[in-house]
Amino acid sequence: MGTDVHVVVHGPVELAEVARRSVEDLEQRWSRFLPDSEVSELNRRAGAWVPVSADTVELVSRALEGWQVTGGAYDPTVLGDVIRAGYDRTFDEVVDRPAAPSSTLHRDAAGIAVDRVANAVRLPVGVGFDPGGVGKGLAADLVADRISAEGAAGVLVNIGGDLRAVGYGPAGDDWTVDVDPADTGIALTRVALHQGGLATSTVLRRRWRVAGRPAHHVIDPRTGSPADTGVTAATVVARCAWQAEVLAKAALTRPLEDALDLVSAQGADALLVDDVGGLHPTEGFSRFTVLATTDGRH
Repeated sequence: MGTDVHVVVHGPVELAEVARRSVEDLEQRWSRFLPDSEVSELNRRAGAWVPVSADTVELVSRALEGWQVTGGAYDPTVLGDVIRAGYDRTFDEVVDRPAAPSSTLHRDAAGIAVDRVANAVRLPVGVGFDPGGVGKGLAADLVADRISAEGAAGVLVNIGGDLRAVGYGPAGDDWTVDVDPADTGIALTRVALHQGGLATSTVLRRRWRVAGRPAHHVIDPRTGSPADTGVTAATVVARCAWQAEVLAKAALTRPLEDALDLVSAQGADALLVDDVGGLHPTEGFSRFTVLATTDGRH
């Protein structure tokens, strides 16, 4: 998934290995950079019904749900736009370039069909599915639920800043997470979670230049270009990590007040960062924040 994964299990140590294998399995199914993944097969065979695993049916279904509840602010069919923005290879291989890559793919989330009975998905002809924006969060949900079902007292799964918490931490209390979107080493705040998801997305990282202009991986579906709305980072707390990730991505594609309203309308909470570093929480975000003492306790 092009990122680091951290799993903390409050339970039998062998469950950490179960979590590792589960993440690797989802990566093999969902990566658009692996030619034999199910997502790559969907994109190759757009226009035809493609048999896939139940996990991939869930991925596509949640992506469509995210598209619907955000009014299209999140769109899983921006693959052509992502490629034209320069993200046409794994991020470690993305480089500055004098001209944009070409792609004939267009957006059409409404045209995706899912058959949950047959475990099959059909993309419209000329449309590509991009799991970015929902995949890491859903993977965190699936892995956390599996480890919990195996008997762990608690588990925290962090896949590239998309987290799912279940149960209790090793000390018997809530899980606590530092929020640091720009990876500066200085947290903007600390969030406590018992059950739920948290996701942080930002346009301050994963950046490059195309034809001398800055580009990044968060596409605004209204324009087909990297988002430039004045919101540079979004941390969202929601019931599940996939929901938090979808809302965090969507928030970056809307002006500040619209972004706050979008998150609140879904019963979630967020902390948004504007382009001058100002912090803008939703009304309920303070319910999740905790303060650290000088000796590191909270």
